[in-house]
Amino acid sequence: FFILLVIGQPARSKRPKEPGENKIKPINKKVKPKIPKMKEREAADSSLKSQSILTQVMDKGHFQKLAATLSLSAGQSMELRCKGSNVSWNYPSYLDTFKDSRLSIKQLDRYGQLILANSTAADTGEYTCWLQLCNGNKCRKDETKTGSTYIFFTDKEELFVPTPSYFEIVYLNPDKPAVIPCRVTTPSAKVTLHKEFPAEEIEIDGTDIIYDVKKGFIYQHPTSDHKGIVYCKAESQGAPQISIKYHLLYVEVPKGPPSTTIAASPSRAEVSDSVHVICTVLGEPDVDVNFRWQYPGQESERPVIIQNFWRLINRGSGHTTRISKSILIVEDFEAKDAGNYVCIAQNLQGETTVATEVEL
Repeated sequence: FFILLVIGQPARSKRPKEPGENKIKPINKKVKPKIPKMKEREAADSSLKSQSILTQVMDKGHFQKLAATLSLSAGQSMELRCKGSNVSWNYPSYLDTFKDSRLSIKQLDRYGQLILANSTAADTGEYTCWLQLCNGNKCRKDETKTGSTYIFFTDKEELFVPTPSYFEIVYLNPDKPAVIPCRVTTPSAKVTLHKEFPAEEIEIDGTDIIYDVKKGFIYQHPTSDHKGIVYCKAESQGAPQISIKYHLLYVEVPKGPPSTTIAASPSRAEVSDSVHVICTVLGEPDVDVNFRWQYPGQESERPVIIQNFWRLINRGSGHTTRISKSILIVEDFEAKDAGNYVCIAQNLQGETTVATEVEL
């Protein structure tokens, strides 16, 4: 009996180990060859990686991995950390615009730190971090090591994320979606879209017009029928609140290099005349145009006056166009000023060169 007991005890002590050893050793062997596959999959699906690089610091030194969205009460302070020795951050742009002292960003040895104190409803938005890969002075974003979360700072008094103005223009372009950016601070709020004149609620069909709680109402295929003044209404456990107003303008001019014309007045000048050469571009309302000039007296540093300006014009049927002009003025015209005047107009899609001759 004694012998059986002695033999039995080591057998018992071994039994718990054997299953344990079976669990550990084979899994180690299996996991090693799979690691490259996991990395490939994570690289392909950055959302897997993104949740592991960004964490929120909780009370008592605890950390929480962040999901795609997070809700915090306005007034709370928040600390985010992003693993890595060279981390870059992106956050709601107005925090930069106003150089907000509530925001603190530091780079420590093993992680980047973002602290936002005394949060407000206006801080609602996307918070993103990523690892920078640098070679000398050149750096690029490591697409496999990013983190992102959209944070709602809920405030019963501010259902809509506050904006600096009381009125915004939204351009309706036929070849891209248009966003009416009435975002809410409470994800569960019920949001509706309304036309000011005639006063009516706009039907949201979920196809042509959809609501994205992170962006606002999206017109997938804008047309001139959508133009006008609209606003949003939100309800959440209390009296409904109204957003700012949005003026929807339909854009007439399609994308492309500037549509440019040039004219000189007069085109045949006399000595001591004042000559105006006008370069005109019709384009999209929200696309800037840059002008450059080449003219006969340029190399001899002939003094000229150049004036640039733009304005929005309505071209009937609710179509809105931006007219941009650059005027080159030559005072006290001389023989050396006669010749070709060249205007180069450039936007994000390309450039257009036009020329006209001024004779003496």
